[in-house]
Amino acid sequence: MNSLIDKYNIPGPRYTSYPTVPYWDDSTFSPEKWTESVIRTFKETNAEEGISIYIHLPFCEALCTFCACHKRITKQHSVEIPYLESVLKEWQLYLQLFDEKPKLKELHLGGGTPTFFSPENLKTLLEGIFETVEIAEHPEFSFEGHPNNTTRKHLQTLYDLGFRRVSFGVQDYDPKVQKAINRIQSFEKVKEVTEWAKEMGYRGISHDLVFGLPHQTWEAMENTIRKTMELKPDRLAFYSYAHVPWVKGVGQRGFDENDLPSGEEKRRLYEDGKKLLEELGYIEVGMDHFSLEHDDLYQSLIQKKLHRNFMGYTSSKTQLMVGLGMSAISDSWYAFAQNVKTVEEYQTIVEEGRIPVVKGHILNEEDLVVRRHILNLMCQLETNFDHNNSFPELENAFEMLKEMENDELVEIHDNQIKITEKGRAFTRNVAMVFDLRMMRNKPETRIFSMTI
Repeated sequence: MNSLIDKYNIPGPRYTSYPTVPYWDDSTFSPEKWTESVIRTFKETNAEEGISIYIHLPFCEALCTFCACHKRITKQHSVEIPYLESVLKEWQLYLQLFDEKPKLKELHLGGGTPTFFSPENLKTLLEGIFETVEIAEHPEFSFEGHPNNTTRKHLQTLYDLGFRRVSFGVQDYDPKVQKAINRIQSFEKVKEVTEWAKEMGYRGISHDLVFGLPHQTWEAMENTIRKTMELKPDRLAFYSYAHVPWVKGVGQRGFDENDLPSGEEKRRLYEDGKKLLEELGYIEVGMDHFSLEHDDLYQSLIQKKLHRNFMGYTSSKTQLMVGLGMSAISDSWYAFAQNVKTVEEYQTIVEEGRIPVVKGHILNEEDLVVRRHILNLMCQLETNFDHNNSFPELENAFEMLKEMENDELVEIHDNQIKITEKGRAFTRNVAMVFDLRMMRNKPETRIFSMTI
């Protein structure tokens, strides 16, 4: 396995989209084309599948130095109401594009730290959106909760508004690791908020664990996993730490690169961590995710309904996902768009009555074909290949998989490509074979984290 790690541990995308953000073509994009694609997708899909909304809530009281998200560090909670008013104004701009009431299937509050905001202000925001939509049958409403500032009132308020999923960022319980990443939180605190959520009736409770953090050892990782098992969350995200200190605004210079586990040590963290999770009853779903058998995420995998987008893996799919808030990314299936990346510029543009997108990408016919293959691989670990209707360069990609087949990472049967159990850890590498835009324009500098 170590020789395979040496061979395949290269920089690569996580594929929450295709094309990936660095390969978006701004030359064919405009805000007008973006709104046209939103209108098209809404008309085609709202009645049957509805829409998703992602709301980016960027404020945090302290900087976690492992984080690569767009955020604003402040202890001034006076920023809450003006920001949420801007989010509601942006939503009104989207509502003007629709010819009927949107059917809301999925809603996610991400950050930043959504629980930075008071329960009362979150309720005002959400009621402002809910009064403009029809709630779909069996909606999926979820939020990210910081264990240190998620209160019982946060959980109860959001539960009363229809939220049934919550993800708590745990990362690691080792004090040395927590100090290095500036994320000090006790097991007792995580236990408290998890038990509150269970008592209230939340399902799909998730804990985020990260391997590859500074000073992390297998002994620490094993302790973190075993402590997590005491709380038995319904699902787990078991992420590889993405070290991208060159990205502007990230806080990943809070430790020395020499403090990070070596490639071989990091691989052990994943392999032994995965083995322990499976021994404790968790099933691997897609990439980086595990769930208990009763959880919706596993059930959607079995039913081949698992989906992946900018919110990560989801158990329901909508083609239209509207991203609201500073730096939020939207997806109309035919196009992507990202909002401006500072709070001040975001609020100014929304106040002027304009949807605050700053860049994006209009997918062409080839993009749509490649996107479907990569989604299939990321969600179902397999894809079917039509040689008669594919693009010539995809035929080359098919040939490139022969080496991965020799390494027992994939199986190729006629027109089907299937990632093996051994190949699961290399899912990103398999998907990269289909990434025609990256193949044509390989980056000269590091723009992605390592795949393993």
